[in-house]
Amino acid sequence: MLILGIETATTQVGCAIGSHEGVRAAIHSARAKRHCENLTPAIEFLCVQAEISLDDIGLVAVDVGPGLFTGLRVGLATAKAIAFARRVPMIGVSSLDLLAFPVRFTPRLIVAAIDARRGELYYAFYRQVPGGVQRVTEYTVGSPDDLASELLATGEDLLLVGDGFHRYREVFEGMAKVEIVDQASSQPSASSLVQLAHARALREDFSQVADIEPIYLRRPDAEINWTTRDSR
Repeated sequence: MLILGIETATTQVGCAIGSHEGVRAAIHSARAKRHCENLTPAIEFLCVQAEISLDDIGLVAVDVGPGLFTGLRVGLATAKAIAFARRVPMIGVSSLDLLAFPVRFTPRLIVAAIDARRGELYYAFYRQVPGGVQRVTEYTVGSPDDLASELLATGEDLLLVGDGFHRYREVFEGMAKVEIVDQASSQPSASSLVQLAHARALREDFSQVADIEPIYLRRPDAEINWTTRDSR
């Protein structure tokens, strides 16, 4: 089964194609606020590189967030359109899970965080388990200072991954027992999305198109701004 993975939860647009043999091709680009313009050409280019057509796709995997509102809408709409047109199932994976997966071999407590704008972070904690990582907290939105307090309270050796830690690096890099993963690994990966989706596909853990929903954790910025304006 060929899997198409679509990742648009941050400023980056990513897509990948893979199967039980691994990832065949992947592409990522980071042109802020250009998700709609970049995604479809990226998928077309990816298919050419992998020497397949969309008719060969048997499963569509998509990053469901948390992340940037506009990026999530573009990614989900595109993924659902492809899955619906080809009558194939879908699998949704969290952006924070995608950040934690590549560093799954560490024995340390993993914390994944994405810049949520407005002075906040989306984050979750993970631990290594056989074959991958397991999330041990809820997906959360909070300030960098709130997260720093939670990290200190654990008393554990920590591995921090995600652009949220680079955005607010001054808050975290002086802490004891903390290592921040380099910036090259700070964005969710479409390749990881394909790998995680394949593992779930083996268990037949599929979703119908209508059942895939984004993880927002808070209202969209535009709605917050309108609410503030109306109150004034």
